[in-house]
Amino acid sequence: QVQLVESGGGLVQAGGSLRLSCAASGRTFSNYAMGWFRQAPRKEREFVAAISWSSGVTYYAGAVKGRFTISRDSAKNTVYLQMNSLKPEDTAVYYCAVRNLGVSTTVWAYDYWGQGTQVTVSS
Repeated sequence: QVQLVESGGGLVQAGGSLRLSCAASGRTFSNYAMGWFRQAPRKEREFVAAISWSSGVTYYAGAVKGRFTISRDSAKNTVYLQMNSLKPEDTAVYYCAVRNLGVSTTVWAYDYWGQGTQVTVSS
């Protein structure tokens, strides 16, 4: 089992920044990827960003590319999502997830999920 705990969400004005953290514990894999997803009210969960833990290669959804940055700290088993130039449409519950294979942008491909953290961007 893998446990994921997100933190760092909150309320911010449009144009502001937030940094989300996701600390992983428990079982580890030799080749895995971690991703951030989000789910707004009455919408499906969608891909935001992902990172290959071994190579550090990153992937982003088009809506956040250039504004969000995913990174990892291997010593802390933690992945971060730096969110800049936030917009009201970024408002959602943000989830981190891990899968025991390479990076994927698909929700169902991930094996373990955190509980989510709320991000609210006011206009």
